[in-house]
Amino acid sequence: MIQAQGVTKRFGANLALDHVTAEIKTGSIYGLIGSNGAGKSTFLRILAGILQPDAGSVQIDGAGVYENTAVKQKCFMISDEQYFFSGATPRDMKDYYKTMYPHFDENRYRSLMSNFGLDEKRKLRTFSKGMKKQVSVICAAASGADYLFCDETFDGLDPVARQAVKAIFAGDVAEFSATPVIASHNLRELEDFCDCIGLLHRGGILFSRDLDDMKLNIQKVQFIPDLTPEQRILEGLEVLSRQNSGRMITATIRGGRQETEAVIRRGEPVYYEMLPLSLEEIFLAETEVQGYDAKQLIL
Repeated sequence: MIQAQGVTKRFGANLALDHVTAEIKTGSIYGLIGSNGAGKSTFLRILAGILQPDAGSVQIDGAGVYENTAVKQKCFMISDEQYFFSGATPRDMKDYYKTMYPHFDENRYRSLMSNFGLDEKRKLRTFSKGMKKQVSVICAAASGADYLFCDETFDGLDPVARQAVKAIFAGDVAEFSATPVIASHNLRELEDFCDCIGLLHRGGILFSRDLDDMKLNIQKVQFIPDLTPEQRILEGLEVLSRQNSGRMITATIRGGRQETEAVIRRGEPVYYEMLPLSLEEIFLAETEVQGYDAKQLIL
């Protein structure tokens, strides 16, 4: 388990992280959402032990991370901007990571390199941005690390490679109880992939939720009232947002599905339908309640 408590980090006058507290369970895929400059990269680097917080603490499996070699061997950081040794090939980086990670799986490295069609003898400086990301993901997956910190990992990947990387992470979670923490400014990338979502804004966590709980607790209903006025049909429900299109009303409501549907039915509408909610709609509803414009935060 990863536990961050009151993590604060400044770079000069810039407050990058402001008392961030989060808990990330082992064996889950955690999505960290936030606009550019929200502090995602800084937070990942602190979780990985690359940076030391100015205040607060980070523990992985009950031990501090910074300058703790044993804990760092459980962690692998895939940065947004890829860094490789000058003139290195994927094979050179593989040999280097083998010295850092005692459980590095060379057979898995070779299998994934083959699956992605990458030449391990070719200089990495000749690779495209997406190919470099693929090499980093392959090394991370082969490292045997329990915690994978991924900063904009899907940026620059084509759709096929993106799905392949998601499959690798999901497989590692299922087989090895790995814990990927994936930072992105693109909510749609993580919608069908993450177990938990945290929203980071202006250096602080607005909220952190289990994705299934979020989906179960917010409903979207579309209905056409008959004789009962619209406001009476929705009476007693916590309406987060509402739109009218002619006689058709679409409302986003906080609450369980059965309870919400029972209230709507009592109003005897001419027609009603419970609609599926996208993760983006859930975030818009959650953040609007807290007074934030989610479109500016995550898009």
